[in-house]
Amino acid sequence: MIITIIVAALALVAGVVGHWVLRGRLEAGETPALTVRDFVLPLQTLTVFVLAFVLVTASTSNGKADEAARNEAGLVDHMFEVAEYAPAAQRQRLQGDVVCYARAVRAYEWPAMAHGQGAKEPSVWTTDFRAGMQQMGADAAAFGMLVSTDKERSQARQTRIAESTPAIPDAVYWLMLAALAFLVVTLGLCLPRTNTALVTGGLVVLTALLTTVLLVIRDIERPFSGVIRVSPTAMKGTETDIADDYTAAYGSGRLPCDRDGARLSTSA
Repeated sequence: MIITIIVAALALVAGVVGHWVLRGRLEAGETPALTVRDFVLPLQTLTVFVLAFVLVTASTSNGKADEAARNEAGLVDHMFEVAEYAPAAQRQRLQGDVVCYARAVRAYEWPAMAHGQGAKEPSVWTTDFRAGMQQMGADAAAFGMLVSTDKERSQARQTRIAESTPAIPDAVYWLMLAALAFLVVTLGLCLPRTNTALVTGGLVVLTALLTTVLLVIRDIERPFSGVIRVSPTAMKGTETDIADDYTAAYGSGRLPCDRDGARLSTSA
C-alpha cells in the first residue's frame, strides 16, 4: 500500500513540476490545456465501475447469507426427522432440543445478527443435543447421521453469522461517497450557459440514481438489517412443522423451552 501511495504521489509531483518547467514550450507548441471537462469522463467511468464492483460484492454476500439460512433450516428439519430413529430413552430429548434450537435462532440470534453478532441461546440447545448423542453411544443406528447433520448445521450457522457483518469496509464506502460527491461537483461546474434547466435536470436525475445505488449497497451489505434483509421465514416454517410433530408425538406442554427457545426453569 505504501509503495502505491508513493508512486502515485511521485507521478503527481512529476507531472505538475514538469508542466511548470516545460510551460513555455507547451504554450509555444499550442498544446491544448486541460479543462474541467477533461476530467469528467474518466471520473464517471471510475465511479460507475467502483459502484458496480461493490454492488456485486454486496449482493454476493447477501445471497450467501440467504442460502446459509435456508440450508440451516433444512438441516434442522432433517435433524428432527433423523432423531426419530434414536433410542427411545434419548428420542424426546433430542427432538425437543432441535425444536428449541429453531426457536432460539428465530427469537434471539436473528435480532443479534442485525448488529453483526451471534447469540448464546441457540448454543444451549446444541450443547444439550450433543450430550444426548453421547448418551446414545456411537453404536446407535442414527448416531452417524445425527453427527453428520449436526456438523453441516453448525457450518451453515457459522456462515450465516459471518455474513451478518458488512461485506464492504467503511473506508471503501466513504471513498465511494467522496467519489460520488466529487463527480457531481465536477459535472455541476461543466453545466452549459444555454439549456441550463434541461441539463441541470439530467444532473439531478443522475445524482439521484447514483445515490440510490450507493444506498442500496449500504443496505444489502447488511443482510439481516435494513430494508432489503434476509428474514427468518425458512426457520420459522421449520420451527412450526417440527413443533407440531413434537406435540403430536409427546403431547402439548412437553417442550423444555418457551416459545422463544429459552429454557424453562422447571426442565432438568
